[in-house]
Amino acid sequence: MAGSHPPAARRGGRARRARRPARAQGPARARRHGHAALRGRGRRPAARRGEPGMTRRLLWALPPTALLAVFFLYPLALVVRQSFQPDSGGTSIEPYTAVLASTAFRHALWTTVWLALAATAGCLVLGFLLALVIAFVPFPGARALARFIDVFLSFPSFLVTLALLFVYGSTGMANGLWTDLTGAAEGPFAFLTTPWGVLLAEVIYFTPFVMRPLLAAFAQLDTAQLEAAGSLGARAPRIVRQIILPEALPALAAGGSLVLVLCLNEFGIVLFTGAKGVTTLPTLVYGKAVLESDYPGACVVAVVNVLLSVGLYGLYRVVSRRAGA
Repeated sequence: MAGSHPPAARRGGRARRARRPARAQGPARARRHGHAALRGRGRRPAARRGEPGMTRRLLWALPPTALLAVFFLYPLALVVRQSFQPDSGGTSIEPYTAVLASTAFRHALWTTVWLALAATAGCLVLGFLLALVIAFVPFPGARALARFIDVFLSFPSFLVTLALLFVYGSTGMANGLWTDLTGAAEGPFAFLTTPWGVLLAEVIYFTPFVMRPLLAAFAQLDTAQLEAAGSLGARAPRIVRQIILPEALPALAAGGSLVLVLCLNEFGIVLFTGAKGVTTLPTLVYGKAVLESDYPGACVVAVVNVLLSVGLYGLYRVVSRRAGA
């Protein structure tokens, strides 16, 4: 009797030991299943939440898209449609053939392009030099001058033209001073009514558009590099050429492209200078629409002007992307 119990006890002990691992594994298995269930539950609501989120984004995008379509795309579509509708009726490319073949259009296109390119080049050179002086040459009032540039950006373009007329106009201060000193009937300053007067006014007005990004780029420049170059004996032109100019190239590209597009579409400066024989694409649109009542021809010139501006902007985006700007 006494000898029969130990085998049973041994069998019960082995059974209990065999069951222990199962019980020990139970919580781990439950945790794994629980984590899998939680992961599954986490994925499904995320997918469900994505659909309302996309719907909300579309709903938020509808108002600005509608405003853009009503106030910009629809008028632009009307201009394009009118450019294909001659006064004789119907729909044809006759307005394009008549305008593109005219001498007035070719002259206006050439004047617009060379004025925009020359003004952009002048703004880049003058803006770079002025930004260098303000950023790296200590003088009283440098900070106030940098802030004034921000204010100058808000001025209308005709204000600069009027200021130039007061100084260099036919009855301006410079001609008046000359006639008082010499007794001559007329002063020598008459360049404002020529293309050079338009170019001067555009360079003066658009130079701050180049200076603003340049000053921001110079503020990020590490001055330790300039000090190290100066301590090693590098002169100022070499420091500008090898250290400052490479850092300023993206800012120059951004400011120059903006000035180029603005000069292509400038109307107020050309109109207020009263330059004789200076007809650009915007003034040609004004002349055909208001003075000649040739609305199809005006729409043709407007479409060409828009395509030219958009093409230049696209070219700038490609060049800046390749340059890493």
